Amino acid sequence: MKNARQTAILSIIEQNDIETQEELAGKLKEMGIVVTQATVSRDIKELRLLKVLSGSGGYKYATADKAEHGLSERFVRMFKDSVLSINFAGNIVVIKTLAGSANVAAEAIDSMHLPEILGTMAGDNTILAIVQNEAEAAETVNRFRDMLK
Repeated sequence: MKNARQTAILSIIEQNDIETQEELAGKLKEMGIVVTQATVSRDIKELRLLKVLSGSGGYKYATADKAEHGLSERFVRMFKDSVLSINFAGNIVVIKTLAGSANVAAEAIDSMHLPEILGTMAGDNTILAIVQNEAEAAETVNRFRDMLK
């Protein structure tokens, strides 16, 4: 019963913007699953659901991986909007951004969890991304340039 209920919860939040536990309990009831608010609360904790910003400006429940995916998409958009140029010297990728945008663009890079990037360092309008070797630097530059298209 618990597994079926939690599977139903995941399906509901995937298909609907659910803002409250009461709203979630109502959707479960529509599916023939009667629950208390306390049960819904426990399920939310066990499923590790998070409240994230919805497209309409409110908040909704989401799984951690969906929340991170939405965040990653937002970072990629900010990366695209702020990067002016990308080059490399040796194993260092140098990314120039609009003034004050380097930290956001570096966070976008870090959120991608690219194994070839050992680390990033951001100033006001410049990011240094350290990679293993020059070949990986060239590949990383091409990957970032493709993102800008």
